[in-house]
Amino acid sequence: MQRVDIDDVEPKTLADESVDRRGLTEALGTSDLAINRYALDPGEAFAGGLHAHLDQEEVFYVVSGTATFETKDDPTGETETVEVAAGEAIRFAPGEFQQGRNESDDRVVALALGAPRPSTELRTPQPCPECDSDVLAVDVSEDGMRLECPDCGATLDA
Repeated sequence: MQRVDIDDVEPKTLADESVDRRGLTEALGTSDLAINRYALDPGEAFAGGLHAHLDQEEVFYVVSGTATFETKDDPTGETETVEVAAGEAIRFAPGEFQQGRNESDDRVVALALGAPRPSTELRTPQPCPECDSDVLAVDVSEDGMRLECPDCGATLDA
């Protein structure tokens, strides 16, 4: 058994974002499940843009506030917007494009669960500048984000 006080976990940010994201995966010692706690101020998002994990399903449980998720079944399809209120959860299947954000005037606190862990196949619906691909692979690190075409190998700094 592992127990952690979320307030004792240091917020982790990527690139230049200011979102209060606390990774609970390592703190709890999970090996097959990624767990993150988010506290989003108005206008903030869970991720930098619309994306899909090809190898991981995600569940978001909203603890407080109302999160708005934009979903898309495939990279060229129509988007749908869904609001998820406190006490509600939403699931995204592997390969389903989504982005969650706080479009309200109140703070949103939510838990994000992803399985299996880790996810290494992240995609964004963005056309490749070199070929006909309509999806780019996303590589996120502490140094920032890089996009790569899975078809032709072209790379872009994001």
